Amino acid sequence: MIDIDNLLSTLSEPAFATWRTTLPDQIASAYSADQHGDFNKWQSVIQALPTVSTSSNRLDKDTLVFGQPEESTTQQKRHIESLLHKLHPWRKGPYQIHGVSIDTEWRSDLKWKRLCKAIAPLKNRLVLDVGCGNGYHCWRMLGAGAKAVIGIDPTLISVMQFNAVKHFAGEYPVYVLPMGVEDIPHGLASFDTVFSMGLLYHRRSPLDHLHELKGLLRCGGELVLETLVIEGGPGQILLPEGRYAKMRNVWFIPSPPTLASWLQRCGFKNIQLVNVSTTTTEEQRSTDWMTFQSLSDFLDPNDSNRTCEGLPAPRRAIFLAQT
Repeated sequence: MIDIDNLLSTLSEPAFATWRTTLPDQIASAYSADQHGDFNKWQSVIQALPTVSTSSNRLDKDTLVFGQPEESTTQQKRHIESLLHKLHPWRKGPYQIHGVSIDTEWRSDLKWKRLCKAIAPLKNRLVLDVGCGNGYHCWRMLGAGAKAVIGIDPTLISVMQFNAVKHFAGEYPVYVLPMGVEDIPHGLASFDTVFSMGLLYHRRSPLDHLHELKGLLRCGGELVLETLVIEGGPGQILLPEGRYAKMRNVWFIPSPPTLASWLQRCGFKNIQLVNVSTTTTEEQRSTDWMTFQSLSDFLDPNDSNRTCEGLPAPRRAIFLAQT
């Protein structure tokens, strides 16, 4: 599923030498029924995808486009749509594959619009996207000129969705690996830009996560950090006693000034808050491609400013910081 030779070639710098020796076994271990009981089912979906001639892809569009509608027959489109639905739930997107529109839970293009003009240009950069899901933003990073993009995510269904998209996309220097940041050797100091979006609040030790990210960046590299925040001043943090918006694994939600102080304490420089926005049901909602509960089910039905637990509704901030 992953072109190991091209991947290892992408990671050719001496700093990656240790990881290059362990990476093939890491990937092979993750791609197995031992890791997830549905692996064989998902693998059969990938293998059944038809081979369709693709004349052009668009990596610079809000809806990522792979192939043109006229390049496949009506029967092929129905077959593609049926197979891709078997990889439900589709969280990040949107995509269009040979005329098949995948309307994902998240309008991930809206997040990209909030950050793409603020970050350092990605042209010729080696990029790491931590917790990348099915790789929507990895494709956008490549479309913005990145030399190569490595995405990592331990959720195997998301990685299989990326593999399905790449089946139609063809060969590009973009990879989504089935692993977490803890599976990468610490202190590589080799990526030009590292993204961590929608991940920090899931970490029991957010400062350890920030240190991990800093250790992956080269000197002068940029961290793009997107996470939940609360309104408030320095030192203010929300630590949910139970669930937050029905999520079990939410730990620390800081105010923007508190998060800025965390970044500074971890040794980052040139810290910038570039956006704070309230998550709306335009950006996150249930669709035919993600039929489970979504944002509207997580909020107080009588007060959209509160979660169903009575906590502040989701607000998200984007920070930039350099090493």
